[in-house]
Amino acid sequence: MAKYSTLVIGGGAAGILAAISEGRRGESVVICEKMPQLGKKLLASGNGRCNLLNEDLSEVHYNPAARNLVRSVFNQFGKPAILSFFNGLGLQVYSQDGRIFPITNQAASVLKVLEMELKRLSIPVEFNFNCSNISFSPNGFLISSNSGQKIECRKVIVTGGGKTYPAYGSDGSLYRVAEKLGHSIIEPVPAAVPLTVKDSLSQILQGQKIFAGVKSIIEGRESGEVRGDLLFTKYGLSGTCILDVSEEISVAMNRFHRAEAFLAVDMAPFMDRPQLKMELEKRKKEQWPAAEMLAGILPNKFSAALKNIFNDQDIDYMVNSLKDRRFRISGTRGWNEAEFTSGGVNIDELNPITLESKLKKGLHFAGEILDVNGRRGGYNLGWAWASGWVSGQAG
Repeated sequence: MAKYSTLVIGGGAAGILAAISEGRRGESVVICEKMPQLGKKLLASGNGRCNLLNEDLSEVHYNPAARNLVRSVFNQFGKPAILSFFNGLGLQVYSQDGRIFPITNQAASVLKVLEMELKRLSIPVEFNFNCSNISFSPNGFLISSNSGQKIECRKVIVTGGGKTYPAYGSDGSLYRVAEKLGHSIIEPVPAAVPLTVKDSLSQILQGQKIFAGVKSIIEGRESGEVRGDLLFTKYGLSGTCILDVSEEISVAMNRFHRAEAFLAVDMAPFMDRPQLKMELEKRKKEQWPAAEMLAGILPNKFSAALKNIFNDQDIDYMVNSLKDRRFRISGTRGWNEAEFTSGGVNIDELNPITLESKLKKGLHFAGEILDVNGRRGGYNLGWAWASGWVSGQAG
């Protein structure tokens, strides 16, 4: 039976950083990865470009319950340290609208320099190792796989990810392992996920994309507006603004089973109400056909789809129909379409400095398996790098 000082479960962003962090301290460390290669999810991040982190890597961009923990971790390994780490590996980066990417625009470049560092540090990887259990041994921990393989270690770092994109290895199986060790799990739900609505407009306009402003309304409580691309689909609504507003809706509907949720959509955020009213009054006075009333404001297909609101309706009704179109949300899409996981191992059960379990010395967690999730824009990978490194420095 193989023995190591530290065993890292999961070969994604957090796991690789944890292993390198341990290896640079001179510890004997092994990565146990359930897939046949490292970093499959990393390769898909940022549409293959790998949005490494954000210029504004601050705790304010994460779920409120996690902000104290995130601040503690970033104080130890924040944006300057992450950039210095990758620069030391030879990776060149650039910034675009606050988002930091490899100069090659290829996630494969990021994975390559990480794999080269693992090789330099002689850190082995056990592929196809699907962890089924963590038990205690006289020397620390005994890690078992579904195939019966066993590895003994003094310290274990669990970085097995959340539940998004299960084809890449993140299927939530390590939540059960954590529960066996006494840890509680905040119910995971998909975040940054498209929404399903039962509305004829989505069917008629499927495939159409516009710039819009959206607000969520959950049991009468309205969120702040988010602006971005809105894509109409056969099942409902997607696009960047939908992904950005979806987490609160997903938590309410999927975790707390609240039934009443709406989206308020401003389909013309580039015009205020008086401007839009003036333009529509002008067009009505000039007797524009109902099927052409929105020409030059929205894509041509919208005029036909919304022509009923221009038939014998007053101007205020028309303006409100465009500036505050309500869609009742019936649910969210699933894990295959969600970018992030909201929920996971309860962070109240961890030491905020070391990410070590308060329940069992030598057991650490890092990455998306924890109840920590950030906005889109490099925040979640930023958390993965930082939490992985910090967990590897402890002990």
